Amino acid sequence: MEWINKSRILIVGLGLMGGSYARALKRIGYHVSAIDKSEASIDYALKNGVIDEGSTDADRELISKADTIIFALYPAIIVDWIKQNQSDFKSGIMLTDVTGIKGNIVYKIQEVLRDDVEFIAAHPMAGREVCGVENSDERIFRDANFIVVPTERNTDKAIKWCSNLGGILGCRKVSVLTPEEHDKMIAYVSQLTHCIAVSLMTCNDNEKLVDYTGDSFRDLTRIARINENMWSELFLMNKDALLFQMDAFIDELASLRDNIRNEDVEALKEKMRLSTKRREKFINP
Repeated sequence: MEWINKSRILIVGLGLMGGSYARALKRIGYHVSAIDKSEASIDYALKNGVIDEGSTDADRELISKADTIIFALYPAIIVDWIKQNQSDFKSGIMLTDVTGIKGNIVYKIQEVLRDDVEFIAAHPMAGREVCGVENSDERIFRDANFIVVPTERNTDKAIKWCSNLGGILGCRKVSVLTPEEHDKMIAYVSQLTHCIAVSLMTCNDNEKLVDYTGDSFRDLTRIARINENMWSELFLMNKDALLFQMDAFIDELASLRDNIRNEDVEALKEKMRLSTKRREKFINP
């Protein structure tokens, strides 16, 4: 695998995802360093063996020694960080990310990047409804989907390298999408689902709901415990695609409402049959 010769990995942003990457890669023998503005996060990671080295600033030595840099930052920050620090990048270094939005940042990064450095975007479809390195866990990648998001500027070597990363992390399925395809799909399978979960928790102010709900409600609203800073940024940076999916969902919900209002039993059952058929594909993918 291409990764065998990439022994020193720098993770920029040591939260849930950055910490989970660090645990997964350090466990299989890579030297892992990290940069994060939180001293508490760096201290925790060092004390608990999540990383080998760490710094709360853009340490030039950590950057210059890295063979690979993985960005686990909010998307709006990545471009400026690369602009400010790429003079310290090792020639031939490979860069990747974990960001949930691509079109708004990938082209900008590749536009400003040095010619002897390559950025290949990626998105592990994994996570938790909590944040912070203290909640990181390499097991979140097991059986998860991993999306590689190249552009015309990326080499076949980089695409293979990034696909290998998904396998090393333990992901079940590695797919390749363009930034535009990625953002369209992610608006539906991730961002819309978070919008629905938030709406379910905000459309009813009964403070005793917890005393009445069952597994179905808890499952649907698990992701309603949400990082408002990150997700509001993701929603707005993918606004057009997300609004399209929200409108489609509202139309479908309105159609279901009309079936119930009109007591159209057959139409109601047909939606349920279609829903069941499509969901069955998730059981044994």
